[in-house]
Formats: sequence, structure tokens, C-alpha cells
Amino acid sequence: MSLFSRSLPLPSPFLRSRLRIARLLPLALLPVALAACLSTPIPDQTPPLPPQWRNAPAADAAPAAAPDPRGWWHAFGDPRLDALVEQALAANLDTAQARARLRSARLLQQHAGDALKPEVRARTSNPIDPDASASFFVMGLDAVWEMGFFGRSEALERGARAELDGAAAQLRQAQISVAAETAREWIALRDAAERERLLDSIRAARAEQLRVQQVRADLRLAARDSVQAPRAALAQAEAALGEPRQRIVAAEQALAVLLGRAEPDPDWRRGAARPPLARAAIERAPADLLRTRPDIALAQAGVLRAAADLGLARADQYPRLAFGTSIQWSVNVTAHRRTETEGIGVSGPIIDVPLFDWGLRRARAHAKGAELEAAALAYRKTVLAAVAETESALSALEQQRQREDADRRAFDALARSAQMQQVRRGLGLSGDLELATSAIERDQAALELVAAQGDRAQAYIALYKALGAAPEDRLGRADEGDVAATARADAGARR
Repeated sequence: MSLFSRSLPLPSPFLRSRLRIARLLPLALLPVALAACLSTPIPDQTPPLPPQWRNAPAADAAPAAAPDPRGWWHAFGDPRLDALVEQALAANLDTAQARARLRSARLLQQHAGDALKPEVRARTSNPIDPDASASFFVMGLDAVWEMGFFGRSEALERGARAELDGAAAQLRQAQISVAAETAREWIALRDAAERERLLDSIRAARAEQLRVQQVRADLRLAARDSVQAPRAALAQAEAALGEPRQRIVAAEQALAVLLGRAEPDPDWRRGAARPPLARAAIERAPADLLRTRPDIALAQAGVLRAAADLGLARADQYPRLAFGTSIQWSVNVTAHRRTETEGIGVSGPIIDVPLFDWGLRRARAHAKGAELEAAALAYRKTVLAAVAETESALSALEQQRQREDADRRAFDALARSAQMQQVRRGLGLSGDLELATSAIERDQAALELVAAQGDRAQAYIALYKALGAAPEDRLGRADEGDVAATARADAGARR
């Protein structure tokens, strides 16, 4: 046995160190394996979507190209509206708040893992000795490095990412709302101004009817009470002017708020009637909603946030492992009229093991699991609601288009009738009363057409709002430079 043992060469120091590392390697990788096993899975977020829109207009009646969703308001062909939307997107206070929250979320997301990095603190104290014969001044440094085992590190990263995604979705939601509300109020303002003009024309025609009927009554060609009906019609026409005038003021004030101004621009009331909206095609697939709708993005962020909370709740059921170092110096400033300094240092692992808490940690983990399930269900409902809203908006837009076409045919017929009545009046074949009546019928048809055009324009806006269409180059990318500069300044302050 001895000869056999002497015939074997002894391991070299290098080999012994490698063997020692090989034996310790499984222990070192154990927490990593535990952390991987405790990773919180995210539920499936693929809700059923229809392959295509059921209420989209027929392809043969649609134009060749659909409006660009990043600038859908250009389909109105109104340069003043284009300028107002650009100004609102730049100056609106809601979007400014959303940008500030996005910058905050980005900064915090960049430092999401700092809670698991080494942390150093300095402290001082001045304890009083009970015998009052000495006075100490104590100062120290404490360093703690917590290990993000058992899924804690992943949960922190997920939580920060959820906050960032939620802030980005809120910014997009604000931009979509601002663009839609600016277009809606501008169209309401222009349509109200056109209705005011038409109602004033009707009022003038009613006044002409009253004048003619009064002349006929004075000449005993009509009964004296025959003027009461045209007088009442004139009063109703004058009263009808109040509604568009009130709507003009309301639209002006709403536009001022959207643009971050204290008062509206007087030039907004001036100008001709807005151009009619061209027929728009819808070429976007239902699956695009998952990318563009901000409420769906918010629901996704809610699922990620719930998964992060569940990961932290699960990690709290297991020991918290850290490595700590503490150095303390105590200075006796009164001992024998000279200063004496003593130092103490300690370092080692810190283990916090939950032993017994009446099942509170386990209950919290189960509760967070239920919240994650609820967040996943809320996401599915949000997607289905978005599809339903878009389908309804498509149907409303098509119905309003058909109504506008019918009202346009009616207006064209009455406009030709009024034109022929004007010709007959010039030939002496009819009088002023018939001419005024024909003009009133034409203007009333024009009012119906303006209302139909306005309702179709509002349905168009509602559709692109339901699609989540917004300028994609305004999703806070312009603020990335400010965030980076702030991060660099913060790093320089730490150095």
C-alpha cells in the first residue's frame, strides 16, 4: 500500500486550487439556479383577433391610398387645421406633463438594478458616557451588497420596465387625445360659423317674407292676421342664431386650452368654410391595435407590473442574502487632555431568514398571483373592447357618409329649384314671396348638409382615435437627449 501510494505523484498547488474551485462551483451556482427556478412566468397575451374588419367600406368604393395614420388630419385639406394640431402637440399642457413623467420613468428605469448593487453610507454620532468623565465622537462607514436571488433582481427590472412602458403609453394617449380634440373643436368652430351664416341668411329671408306679407295685408290683399305666422317664423330664425354663436365661443375656448393659451386667437373666426372631407380607406389590420392603442399598452404594462409584484412577493418567502462591511472609529476627545482614537472593523455575510409569520408571506404571494391573473384578464378585455370600438367607429363613418350623400342630393335639387325661381322672378312669373320661400328651403337643406358633413368628420376623427393613430415621431424621443444629459450630470455628481 505504501509503495503504491508513493508511486502516485502529489497534486500541484495549482491543481489543488482548481479542484477546490470545482468543489465550490456548485455551491456558488446554487443561488443562480434558485433564482432561475423562481422566475415568474408572464401569462399569454395573445387574445383572439378577427382577421379583418367587418364594417370597413367596400374596396371598390374606397380610394387607392389610405391616409397616413401619423398625420390623419391632413385628409381634411385644411392648412389652418394642420398648423393648429402641430402647435397643440408642441404646447399642450397634458402632453407636457406626460413627457415629464416619461423622463422620470426613464431615469428610474436606468437605475432599476441599483438597489442590488453595493451601497456605502457614512454616519456620525456623539454618545455621552454615563460617568460624564469622557466624551466620544463616533464615525463610521457601512457597506451592504444585497444579492438579488430568488427572482428579486428580475422583479425589480420588470417593475421599472412596467413603469416606463406605462409612462410611454400615457404620453401616446395624451398625443392622440390632443390631436383628436384639436381637430374636433376646429371642425366644430368652422361648422358653427357656417351654420351661423346660413341661419342669418334664413333670418333675412324670413324678414323679407314678413315685409311682403305686411304689404299685402296693408293693401287688403290678405287678412290682417296673416302676418302673425311670418312674424313668429322670423322670431324663431333669430332665436336659432344663438346656438351656433354659443358653439363658436365654446370651441374657441377649448382650442385655447388645448394650445396652452389664456385666450383664443381672433383670426380663428375668419375664413371660408372648411374643405369637405374626402372618402378615406382603412388599410390597417386589426392586429395593428396591439401596437398603436395606448390603452392596450397600459394593460400590457399592468400585466408586467403585476408579474413584478408577484416576483417580489415570492422572493420575500426566501432568505435575503447580502454581504456587509462596517468600520467604526471612536474618538475620545477629553481623555487626559489629549485625543485618543480607536477603530473597529467587521465584515461578513448578512442572512435574513423568515421563520414564522402565520403564513402572511405565502398569503401575499397567492394574492399577487391572483392580481396577475386579473391583470391578464383585463388585458384581454381591453383588446376586445378596442376591436369593438373600432368596428363601431367604422360603421358610424360609413353611415354618416351615406347620410351626407343623401343630404347633398337634396341640397343640389333645392339649389337648382332656387336658381330656377330666381329666373322666373326675373321674368316676372313669380314674386318676392316665392323667391324668399325657395331660398329658405335651399338654406335649410344646406344646414342639413353642413350637419351631416360635421357628423361625418367627427366620425372620421373618432375612427382614427379608436385606431390609436398618432405621430410616431413624438413618442418622447426628442426628450431622450434631456434624459441622457440628466443621467450624465447625476453620474458626475456621484463622482
